[in-house]
Amino acid sequence: MSSGNATPAETPLSRQTILAVAVAALGYFVDLFDLVLFSIVRVPSLKALGVTEPEQLTTVGKRLLDIQLTGMLLGGIAFGMLGDRLGRIKTLFFSILLYSLANILNAFVTDVWQYEVLRFVAGFGLAGELGAGITLVAELLPTKKRGIGTTIVASIGLSGAVAAGLAGTQLAWNHCYLLGGVLGLLLLVLRVGVAESGLFEQTRAAHTSVQRGNPLQLLWPPRRFARFALVVLSAMPIWFVGGVMFIFGPEIGKAMGIAEPIMPAKVILWAYMGVVVGDIASGTISQFLQSRTRTIIGFLAMLAASIALFFAIAPRGAQEFYWMMCLVGAATGYWAIFVTTASEQFGTNLRATAATSAPNFVRAMAVPITSIWLAMKGTPAAPGFDVVTATWVLGICCISIGIVSALALDETFHRDLDYLEH
Repeated sequence: MSSGNATPAETPLSRQTILAVAVAALGYFVDLFDLVLFSIVRVPSLKALGVTEPEQLTTVGKRLLDIQLTGMLLGGIAFGMLGDRLGRIKTLFFSILLYSLANILNAFVTDVWQYEVLRFVAGFGLAGELGAGITLVAELLPTKKRGIGTTIVASIGLSGAVAAGLAGTQLAWNHCYLLGGVLGLLLLVLRVGVAESGLFEQTRAAHTSVQRGNPLQLLWPPRRFARFALVVLSAMPIWFVGGVMFIFGPEIGKAMGIAEPIMPAKVILWAYMGVVVGDIASGTISQFLQSRTRTIIGFLAMLAASIALFFAIAPRGAQEFYWMMCLVGAATGYWAIFVTTASEQFGTNLRATAATSAPNFVRAMAVPITSIWLAMKGTPAAPGFDVVTATWVLGICCISIGIVSALALDETFHRDLDYLEH
């Protein structure tokens, strides 16, 4: 309880709460550093392992990405369960430790199969960090400051992708993996002293008979499953952009007729500079409008406009390509609001499961999305659409689904998080 006339929103934040926000933000920084690192080092790392044919670089790269995202999907479910059963802090610790060690081992692979195993392990570990961190921050902060806290976490975290882009331009591919792993291990030192969510502790003590962390609860009853599906689909266009436009930027640039080769590290650097700006903007706009859903819908409309501008301006040259990637990245900057919404849509006994699973289901959507993209553009033996047409047609479909899903979501900006799912 607050003292005097101060309301919870006006009460100064405790040192432990501030530390929790810092650890969640820096954890997501390292998370994003590793998550996008494969996109940056895909070509040089595979060439070092003997994969040199252009078509193989695309197909083997996609297979590795699919394996990583599958690991994230399974890890999202597993760590979500742990978050609701063991606590947010323990989940955060295990997640960071697992993907840090996998990162370090990635630097020493000598064969593609080893790369596949370690990208799966890294993906599994990466799955737990964001959901546990956002859930912890959302439950520790008062309602009016919840969106600000999660925006800080996401904005600092997303700058990890910018750091990965810079590292990719300066360091060898295996040194980049070593750097990401060491950063994660250093982060574990900060974990000491971070408080567990009081809401989680109260619920565990007072409601011993309530199911906690059961992912099957997301599937039943149908209304709860529909709520979860709408949350995931509202953010799916982000990973159309991340899974197709960011990762396969070099192939898209070549198809546009740009003479200068498009550098993966520069695509990630410029794109995620835009994403960071977009996330800060989305958090600010959400606070101003006092609405999560209207913010998401607005950003989806901006995403459609930015993709249209991308295909109109990017073919002029490499620098224009990078600038437009930055603009598209900014329009995907509602990730922080999406994750906040995912945590707010579900009760305390299922919150970590939902908030951890939802982002990884979105990321896993890149597997069918990239498969559809590859099928649409065809092969030399069975050609389909050209690369440019396949990209914008698929983009329109994904954005349309996202807008319809966001329109159907309940508004959660003012929702009190002290409730249970039965």
